[in-house]
Amino acid sequence: MKEIFFTFSKVIAALYVTLVTLLFFFQERLIFFPQKLNKNHKFQFNQNFEEVYATTADGIQINGLLFKAKASKGVVYYLHGNAGSLQSWGEVASAYTDLNYDVFMIDYRGYGKSGGSIKNENQLYEDVTTGYKHLQKSYTEDKIIVLGYSLGSGLACKVASLNQPKMLVLQSPYYSLVDMMRKNFPIIPTFILKYKIKSHAYLATCDMPVAIFHGVQDEVIYFGSALKLKTDHKEKITLYPIEDLGHNGMTDHWEYRAILKTLLQ
Repeated sequence: MKEIFFTFSKVIAALYVTLVTLLFFFQERLIFFPQKLNKNHKFQFNQNFEEVYATTADGIQINGLLFKAKASKGVVYYLHGNAGSLQSWGEVASAYTDLNYDVFMIDYRGYGKSGGSIKNENQLYEDVTTGYKHLQKSYTEDKIIVLGYSLGSGLACKVASLNQPKMLVLQSPYYSLVDMMRKNFPIIPTFILKYKIKSHAYLATCDMPVAIFHGVQDEVIYFGSALKLKTDHKEKITLYPIEDLGHNGMTDHWEYRAILKTLLQ
């Protein structure tokens, strides 16, 4: 009986090690879900926009879209979630152009028409920093609002911590990807995670006002993430819980739109 138990234990241990190894080498496929677009793809939206390219320090061309408001008060630098491309994310721009803010958004490397592929966390930071520097050619920082949704929320915290935008807006943010891993996959050791994205640490060096919007019913990034960020940074963060909202649909939610209108005015 002891031999059977010992053999069974060895099999379980081997399977566990195999699982952890596979997760380490293939984690990009579990985190990022890019939609690739042909380089000749023509974007079509029901508002004015221009397509731009910016080149990162490591030579990757990042594709972006700049949506223009009729009477611009500034610009929202919108960092999107982990799936899709600008083809779909561009649809959210009207929520901000309707409030007289231009909107600039990029596809991270490997997404849409952007070159390269994501292999480490620093590449993501390079992409969003490149986008911010491009914005600074046309806008002063007191006219820039950095906004990040889901995956993009941590990237927004990072770029805001390195600069001085007017405001930081976070939609469905996570405390860190390590925290997310501990919450959702407690049996997997966090040292295998190449993408830490420590939102809470980046917020510590942000001096601008921070607004967090989070659906209380969020089934992807638990609402407690926003509460932890608020607890860590009470003075600079205003938290807006949205009671009847999950992870998706925030941009079109009436409560978000109403509060956003007040903030941007």
